[in-house]
Amino acid sequence: MRLKSRFNAKAGVADLWDYVREPRPYRWLFLAISFAIPLVALAVLSQESHLRPPDAPKVTYISTFAEGRSDEEIRQSNIENQQRKEAREAERAELENRKVEAYKTLGRATGLDVEAMERQAEIDRAREQAEQEAAQRERYKAGQALDNAGE
Repeated sequence: MRLKSRFNAKAGVADLWDYVREPRPYRWLFLAISFAIPLVALAVLSQESHLRPPDAPKVTYISTFAEGRSDEEIRQSNIENQQRKEAREAERAELENRKVEAYKTLGRATGLDVEAMERQAEIDRAREQAEQEAAQRERYKAGQALDNAGE
């Protein structure tokens, strides 16, 4: 019973009414703004929205190969693709070699020991390759089967 007498809403409402009745400039404007801010916030936050999952995409298969290709046509196509791939790799290797030679020339012109740098780079490449091979042997130990996830 003590809480009821301690928190009396009637006295609070009477105090508010006395405060509102006092003649102050802009009192009605401030009162309207005071009511409008929480009402607008509640109206904005209470908007209900329903999100539905997007439609599944429609898959269209595009095939660049003729439908009735024979095994010989497939084999010839694979040989041509392999030749193109090897030509691209050779061109890429040639460009890489030209780039390395250009850097060597620049290094020599600036007074760097290019041969020592090349030996160190070769040692680093050999070490990295050995580490990769060791990691691969560790991953794929003989006699162990892999699951579908590759682990």
